[in-house]
Amino acid sequence: MELQELLAKGSRELEFKSYKERRLKPNHVRAEAILSGISHGTELNFYRGTAPFYNKIFDMKLRVFLEGHNFSSYPIKSGYEWLGKIIAIGERVNNFKVGDLVHLPLGHRTTHTFADDWQTNYGVVKPLPEGFNPDDSIFLALAGVGLQAVHDAHIKVGDRVVVFGLGTIGLFTIQLARLNGATWIDAVDPIPARRALAKKLGANEVYNPIEQNIGKEIKSLGPEGGPDIAIEASGNYNALHDAIRSVRMAGTVVAAGFYQGDAVGLRLGEEWHHNRVTMYSSMGVWKCPHRDYPSWNRARIHDTIKTLFQEKKLKVDGFITHRIPFQKASEAYELIDKNPKEVIKVVLTYQ
Repeated sequence: MELQELLAKGSRELEFKSYKERRLKPNHVRAEAILSGISHGTELNFYRGTAPFYNKIFDMKLRVFLEGHNFSSYPIKSGYEWLGKIIAIGERVNNFKVGDLVHLPLGHRTTHTFADDWQTNYGVVKPLPEGFNPDDSIFLALAGVGLQAVHDAHIKVGDRVVVFGLGTIGLFTIQLARLNGATWIDAVDPIPARRALAKKLGANEVYNPIEQNIGKEIKSLGPEGGPDIAIEASGNYNALHDAIRSVRMAGTVVAAGFYQGDAVGLRLGEEWHHNRVTMYSSMGVWKCPHRDYPSWNRARIHDTIKTLFQEKKLKVDGFITHRIPFQKASEAYELIDKNPKEVIKVVLTYQ
């Protein structure tokens, strides 16, 4: 079997790179791919070449983007939700056995090899619990993004919440907001299938931003005064502006999307300024600590999501709309890029 990994070379350019595995070290583990999930936000922005990393570099010390094509980060390894089965272990490995399933925050690749005590942002990598649903594992990181957003929102029992963008993260956010105490949840998305799924997952009302004046409609329907909190999960500036318009005076907006380009459609001189709206960027990577650190960190977020899946408190029925072979990855990316109305979650299959 030829071993390959997927790389993003630049704007809408993908390539497969062949590689050979080295001899397994005594404390290392090797896993073979079963599934890997494509991120429809972050990954697609890298694929399209719209992410700032296309022609800038993020200086981690200064925490500022520096311009110049000489700083291009491409080619990059693509992906961060990978499920595999352990196929070989070194003689000094204690935490894994052959046949274990493992979720790794790594790219689309035929195999991955790692140390028995490998420490990631999620803590030390461990086998998935016995009986863990393989499909659920593809959502561990994105459900974590939703939980991070809900934590940043500091939702209280009785709050009214509106979620903008009903892709994977938005659909998890609805469920997590309800678990966190929200008693009324509005949901906004232009795609009918996503609105219907949001209804099944507990949204009280759903809205189409193409056909409705969202700020006016949401404040006219449901509990008086409008939502206490809006969580924007689409990365669309128009949606972010509608989120600001929708919340009550001194309300909270949590921006959980990966916004690209100029902020066309975002008019901060209107409701944001006149209603004294508080806005948070929800970010749990790039060394950004949890706002309640050290009580919470990425490892605890990750473990909490695993527990919620095990206890059947999070549902993913209908989330995976397409399963496409790894060798046809370019078709998968093109599908998400050109036909977003047809997809919620696309995964690559390896076996």
